[in-house]
Amino acid sequence: MAHEIDRALFILSKRLMYKTDILVLVAHPDDAELSCGGTIAAHVAKGHRVGIVDLTRGELGTRGTAESRAKEAADAAKILGVAFRENLGLPDGFFENTKEYQLEVVKAIRKHCPKLVIANAVADRHPDHSRAAELVKTACFLAGLPKVETELDGEKQEAFRPENLYHILQTDYIKPDFVFDITEYMDVKLEAVRAFKTQFHIPDYDSEEPQTLISSPEFMEFLKARAKEMGHSIRTGFGEGFTKSREIGVNDLFSLL
Repeated sequence: MAHEIDRALFILSKRLMYKTDILVLVAHPDDAELSCGGTIAAHVAKGHRVGIVDLTRGELGTRGTAESRAKEAADAAKILGVAFRENLGLPDGFFENTKEYQLEVVKAIRKHCPKLVIANAVADRHPDHSRAAELVKTACFLAGLPKVETELDGEKQEAFRPENLYHILQTDYIKPDFVFDITEYMDVKLEAVRAFKTQFHIPDYDSEEPQTLISSPEFMEFLKARAKEMGHSIRTGFGEGFTKSREIGVNDLFSLL
């Protein structure tokens, strides 16, 4: 009995550590919507506290501006129902996995104390994505070291390390380690993606800006096909794939699809 009480108290103390259930830490506004928008919406619907922190403002994007993307990001956040969305303002295209930027991400992790973090793809067409994946992975570890000192609003932050780190899949195909069923939330995902009307093909949005890979009608079809492919792999309608940074343990085999 004493052992069971001690374990219950331990679990409770761990839960009290967390301010956020899921923190999505990604390079650009729209990375979250494109690759894990359905997963976000599903967890929000289940009552989890989910937040997004974009590392950059996406100011180097061919279409739109930093200001228009900020407005679109806010609109998408409302559609997904996240608790908060912030932007660290790191230089789009030029941030690196260096101490300066590591500490900025550490501050965000310690501020929100997430149980798990979702980051960019470990490899992808856009070099910012793999760099962001490495930056966030490093920061997740450093955030747990008490001797790495950071302050926020003039107050010293306590050391904190998330329990898990998962990586999204983006343009280039990577075999996922697991797939999350988003069948019920595919429409929400697409609505959130369409909030970025300067970036993607929106039939009623008139723009004279140059066409890009992601602004073509074919890209939206690819997005749907990728989700369909992921869903098919687990025998559901639609899915989103993830890779893991370490092995995943389960204590209930019946929770697996």
